[in-house]
Amino acid sequence: MDWIETIIIAIVEGLTEFLPVSSTGHMIITQNLLGIPQGDPFVHAFTFIIQFGAILSVVCLYWKRFFQFDNTPAPEGSSLFQKLRHKFYFYWILIVGVIPAVVIGLLAKKSGLLDWLLDSVEVVAVMLVLGGIFMLFCDKIFNKGSETNKVTEKRAFNIGLFQCISVIPGVSRSMATIVGGMAQGLTRKRAAEFSFFLAVPTMAGATLLDLLDLLKDDASWATSHNITMLILGCVVAFIVALLAMKWFVAFLSKYGFKAFGIYRIIVGGIIIILLLTGHSLAMVD
Repeated sequence: MDWIETIIIAIVEGLTEFLPVSSTGHMIITQNLLGIPQGDPFVHAFTFIIQFGAILSVVCLYWKRFFQFDNTPAPEGSSLFQKLRHKFYFYWILIVGVIPAVVIGLLAKKSGLLDWLLDSVEVVAVMLVLGGIFMLFCDKIFNKGSETNKVTEKRAFNIGLFQCISVIPGVSRSMATIVGGMAQGLTRKRAAEFSFFLAVPTMAGATLLDLLDLLKDDASWATSHNITMLILGCVVAFIVALLAMKWFVAFLSKYGFKAFGIYRIIVGGIIIILLLTGHSLAMVD
């Protein structure tokens, strides 16, 4: 990968990480369009690692939420655990929410399913279309959220279960968790914000695992060029994601999912047609 390819993929990641269109799916499509060889361990890891830059933008944009603690007194008679949970409740519900993804993600990675899915543009195309069709109707199905509904432990865990569906490229972690939040009675805005928050431990964990795997299997990838590309990708993804996230919350609150559903169907449909007619996605074969 050269620096131009790195910047293009990082821009795609930053734009799509928090939109319900599947950032991983779009990066796989972009890599195919650019003719980047699939199946390379570094390319796989790069796809996950630059997402770390995008999730740092969440901490930057919502820093008050991440570094604000509940200093009100815990209920009388609370145990030490209950007192800690009360004070650090924001972090506690993130831990509860990320548990399902940790279990399912590790199983998928250990079985090799995740690597196979990351090489399949066909899976991405089909899931883009199916997810797009669902999104045309999900606002009517789940648009019953109330401002009074908070993110409880039960809601956080259930949203985490929805997040597990996004192990399939093309589903979109953002879509799965936002819809999961709406299904739990949250407003679109609150569901979207919790989706952002939940991305931090989820993607940070995925990034760490991929780095460890790269270092454990073969450290020959760690050339100065590749490390530079990783740093560049993270920086670009951070900047673009910061801008995209602020726009997305306002757009989703006002207009809902329909526009994203139409976009997914168009993109996925074009790719399916190209594949069925024997065409390659690569711009240069």
